[in-house]
Amino acid sequence: MIAVTTCETIDNCYFCGMFLKNKNQIIFTITGLVALLFFASCNSIINDKQNDAPLARVGENYLYKNDVLPLLYDGITKQDSASVVTNYINNWASKQLLLSKAKINLPEEKLSEFNALVAEYKTDLYTRAYKDALVGQAGDSTVTKSEMRSFYQNEKDNFRLKERLVRIRFVHLPQQFLNKKSVVEKLKRFNAKDVTYLDSIGVQFKKLNFNDSIWVTASRVMEEIPPITIENQDKYLKNSQFFELKDALGVYLAKVVDVRKINDIAPLPYIESTIKQVLLNRRKLDYIRRLETEIIDEAIKENEFEVFTKDE
Repeated sequence: MIAVTTCETIDNCYFCGMFLKNKNQIIFTITGLVALLFFASCNSIINDKQNDAPLARVGENYLYKNDVLPLLYDGITKQDSASVVTNYINNWASKQLLLSKAKINLPEEKLSEFNALVAEYKTDLYTRAYKDALVGQAGDSTVTKSEMRSFYQNEKDNFRLKERLVRIRFVHLPQQFLNKKSVVEKLKRFNAKDVTYLDSIGVQFKKLNFNDSIWVTASRVMEEIPPITIENQDKYLKNSQFFELKDALGVYLAKVVDVRKINDIAPLPYIESTIKQVLLNRRKLDYIRRLETEIIDEAIKENEFEVFTKDE
């Protein structure tokens, strides 16, 4: 059975009126009435001193106003508030009723199994949160370059590439760009003066990338330079290659600085973030193992933990 509160000023309530006019929708109207009571009928929910008053009941379980307060936000309309609260009440009631039926009708062994799983999950949730808090307080999130280099040298074979990597600089010019020859010359040579010049006219380019110290995947290059495809990448994406390609969108000028092929060992700068995360995870696991050992040792010392064995 679902029990709900009623409105003291029924004559002034929108949902109360709907209840009287539409008797065929009694359940929805009752929960709608509760929703209206919650936010607008007689008192504002913000100023209501009885937010712990129940909104609905299923058996011995109650739903309170404070349970639905987080669902409402500043500026929400009365109609939207009523709809949100009504839907929440109905969903809550449905779940409670189904749970009650499940406890009655499911086999005892299934209920025992589920209760054990719930208890285990609760234990895992609490202990994991506690361990994470301890790790956050005591753990060091700093990983030195030396640590990363050492790990990289020892684990190189685990960093084989599954996709080609390149370091490349390029520009995307409009079809009718007038000074292409100068751009080609400076993009190839690329000294400090060339970079300054190219930067100064960069607003005339459709797209540019001058940071050729960063490794990017071949698939990313294909996204930026569509004339390069899986089929022709061997021709264009190779060491020290300069190329000019065209399509309906314009002209692409590019200089490939370096390449790593599939199955090559990934360069360290490309996988630094991955290595850092691996090292931090290992450090965290080591800390948790030490913590668990210390907790058990301390409990034994304080006579809070003991294992009982049968005498042989």
